[in-house]
Amino acid sequence: MFKDNNLKEIYEKYREGRLAHAYLIETNNTPKLINDLKELIKVINCPEEYQGSCKLCNLCNLIDKNNLPSLVTIEPDGASIKKNQIEELKINFETKPIYSKYNIYIIKNAEKLNGSSANAMLKFVEEPTEGILGFFITNNKDVIIPTIKSRCQSLVITYDSDNILDKLNITTEQFTSYKELINLYLNKIASNALINHKELILNKVSERKDIEILFKIIFEIYINYLEKNLNKSYNEEITNIYEIKEGTKEIISKLNIITKFLQDLSYNGNMELLLDKFVIEMRENHG
Repeated sequence: MFKDNNLKEIYEKYREGRLAHAYLIETNNTPKLINDLKELIKVINCPEEYQGSCKLCNLCNLIDKNNLPSLVTIEPDGASIKKNQIEELKINFETKPIYSKYNIYIIKNAEKLNGSSANAMLKFVEEPTEGILGFFITNNKDVIIPTIKSRCQSLVITYDSDNILDKLNITTEQFTSYKELINLYLNKIASNALINHKELILNKVSERKDIEILFKIIFEIYINYLEKNLNKSYNEEITNIYEIKEGTKEIISKLNIITKFLQDLSYNGNMELLLDKFVIEMRENHG
């Protein structure tokens, strides 16, 4: 029924009556994971023995169309997940579900929980109520607020894909736009030319989530050049975005800089200061 062993384990725990109240799942493909979780949610809420596309009730149709009242998905409102979003979830789950066995919440980009929203969320994970099941989804569980992470069962679900569009959930048109900006940006950094961040970056990708995608692509460029330097398989489409002539040591150093930038970005640091710091550190480590 489920290809991933972790999802199979969750299903088996359900059959044994030993489901955890909350799961923290790190994944490299959130859209695919959400689809798989929907299948799991159908199975554990089925009033009969789940058989896929049966027509005995409307549960699966409601889940597919995101219309099941007892299934709530929360994602960042702007740069972060807000406290009021969690408060609304609490109100929705004060009553028992009508169409399903569980009230279920999915927190997408759980690393975007800020201090106040994470504290508001703790009621669900510290004092679990029977019949409420939660899934916290992230692409990096190491940056999840510890109070949340320590109270969830932690899993990693990885999907095989070399397609960066799938990894980042972006369109071909968006990817083309990102590539052009990245090539210009990295060339400016390498040339030691002055960079006006507002003009070059922030006015073109002002949303924090877009800047995050842009720097994830930069990370992919450097990681693929590292694979190339180590004579391993790499994605030529990615390495063609920007030419890196540096050696393995310098590439690893810059991968650490990019990783730190993405971590700081997830903590809602000042964008202009983060960009300034990134340029300075990249130039200091220029080969």
